[in-house]
Order: sequence, then structure tokens, then C-alpha cells
Amino acid sequence: QVHLVESGGGLVQAGGSLRLSCAASGRTFSSNAMGWFRQAPGKEREFVATIGGSGGFTYYADPAKGRFTISRDNAKNTVYLQMNSLKPEDTAVYYCAARNSVVWSTTQQAYNYWGQGTQVTVSS
Repeated sequence: QVHLVESGGGLVQAGGSLRLSCAASGRTFSSNAMGWFRQAPGKEREFVATIGGSGGFTYYADPAKGRFTISRDNAKNTVYLQMNSLKPEDTAVYYCAARNSVVWSTTQQAYNYWGQGTQVTVSS
């Protein structure tokens, strides 16, 4: 069982930056690939970024490429999402997720554990 707690969300002006953190419980964090997803009001939850268990492989959705960076610190059981050049369309609840595999995935159904989400609001 993995328990995930996100933090770092908030209100920021367009062009600003935020760093989201997701702290995970468990003793085998490096065996879990991690992902970030988001859900905007009135929209379905969508994939943002993912990272393999070792941190060596990452993949991003097109809207995140070049602006967001996913990383992890396995010694701290934490995954991060650095978000730069934020836009109003990035406004959403951001969720981190863990899967019982070291292989990253863009598919929500591949993830076994989810955090409660953290709100990110970008004002224009």
C-alpha cells in the first residue's frame, strides 16, 4: 500500500512558477513509477508527466513539454513537478499517482494509488 500526499499548489500569475511535491509512504518507493495528472473544471482528468522508478526515464504530455519538469528523490520518497511559464489553461487540480511497476505509463488505469490532489490556479 502506498499513501500519497501532494503539496505546493496555489495561486500564481501567468508566467510564474510553482513546484508541486508528492510525498509517498512505503519502503520501496524506487519500485514505483510515478505520474502527475490534472483535472480542470468541467474536463476529464488528463496525463501531465511520468517518471520511471529509477528516475532515468521521463515522458510529458505535449502541453507540458518545455515548461514542466518531473523529477524524484528516492531517498526522500518524493516526486516533484516543477512548472514554469504557467498559463491560465494550466489551472486544475493536480494529482500524483503511483503504480506497482518501475516502468512509466501515461495511462490512468495503469496507476494503483492516487493522492488527494492539490489546486493550481493561474491568473491572467
